[in-house]
Amino acid sequence: MMRVFYKTIFIIPLLALWLAVNTVQAAQFIEGFEDIPIPDEMSQMSADNVSFGNEEARFVEAYLQSDKASFAEVESFYMSTLPQLGWAFNGKQKDVLHFYRDGENLDIALEGRKPLIVRITIKSRD
Repeated sequence: MMRVFYKTIFIIPLLALWLAVNTVQAAQFIEGFEDIPIPDEMSQMSADNVSFGNEEARFVEAYLQSDKASFAEVESFYMSTLPQLGWAFNGKQKDVLHFYRDGENLDIALEGRKPLIVRITIKSRD
């Protein structure tokens, strides 16, 4: 009986991790960001990327656009996906979602509605 219990305790977290990794692996990722996926029906506006930094600090910014998606769908996507990648939700102010992880802040901001334009920014915490 105890063997089954210990096997279950070991297998369930591994299964959850496998599901999280496989869900995220199916997504496309934003160029310049290691692990920020692009929601379905959105594309990156590559000409507007900004990236600079050094070993101690960085600033990376990208824009996504869509004629089909809404900001509510983008918000739902990132609220469910980013925690799987270690990002913790840090609140919402108007149309900006705030996350943090390992000394960095991630902001996801609504920039335009028709077409939908979303700004994604990662910057080192002060």
